[in-house]
Amino acid sequence: MKGRIHCSTGSWYTVKTSENKEIACRIKGKFRLDELNTTNPIAVGDWVDITMEEGLDTGMITHIHPRDNYIIRQSPHKRFTKHIIAANLDQAILIVTFSKPSTSLGFVDRFLLTTQMYDIPTILLFNKQDIYTKKDLQKYENAKAIYEPIGYKTLLSSAETGHNMEQLAELMKNKTSLVAGHSGVGKSTVLNYLQPELEIATKVISRYSKKGQHTTTLATMYDLPFGGQIIDTPGIKNFGIVHLEPAEVAHYFREMQAHIPNCKFSNCLHVNEHKCAVHDAIAEGQISEARFKSYLSILADVESENYWERGY
Repeated sequence: MKGRIHCSTGSWYTVKTSENKEIACRIKGKFRLDELNTTNPIAVGDWVDITMEEGLDTGMITHIHPRDNYIIRQSPHKRFTKHIIAANLDQAILIVTFSKPSTSLGFVDRFLLTTQMYDIPTILLFNKQDIYTKKDLQKYENAKAIYEPIGYKTLLSSAETGHNMEQLAELMKNKTSLVAGHSGVGKSTVLNYLQPELEIATKVISRYSKKGQHTTTLATMYDLPFGGQIIDTPGIKNFGIVHLEPAEVAHYFREMQAHIPNCKFSNCLHVNEHKCAVHDAIAEGQISEARFKSYLSILADVESENYWERGY
């Protein structure tokens, strides 16, 4: 039988078949994606083949189908290893908040770089509109002015009041959507609004740290009543970039792509090189200074990571 991974505990996987039957499965033998060096050989969203275990209601995963795409990050627990968050996605939705907790645009840009690497369309959902101050609303307008001109859909929402949630549902209809963000940004509240019978647990923001508390501990896929699937993920504190060389970083910043061929030097990293077309575009207001600051931060991290991986 062919099915799709809906949940993974590390040793057992919930596979949903084409007949909508959920079967608890284990891996037959060892599946190792050595070229990725990942902590999880199978991810939520993977399509797999299974066979039932004789005399039992459990199954064995015998084959993993090739992935269309995936979201991958540096493992938060093991340096130099990677963790696949989810696979075979139609789009990603990054939930952003400006307070309780605050999401930095640097974090947004790291996430967007990763989805751009694997050609995954991404929506920026600015949640908790019901508690926005005038200053927060201005931050949203500023962010919208940065991201929408370079092709990223932004949506101001409130999962508490339902503001723009129907529009979000329409954007998710008949698609497999990954939902990500810091702990406390409202992922579970958004999911409960879209699929109320799930009753996913939510937690309040810590009074002391002003940061969210983890409620989702494993990536899990849910079917949506209006068609499609949503993958709920654990809160992400940091987003480590993997599988990238320093010279490639700028190519995944959409607004830089058109200017890169005009740099004088083919190996220009757009830091302090002479006759850099990217710097000219920044001076002319064609590239956001905030985005360029994120670029420099990511570039430095990639250079550092590659240095240590090569054993210097």
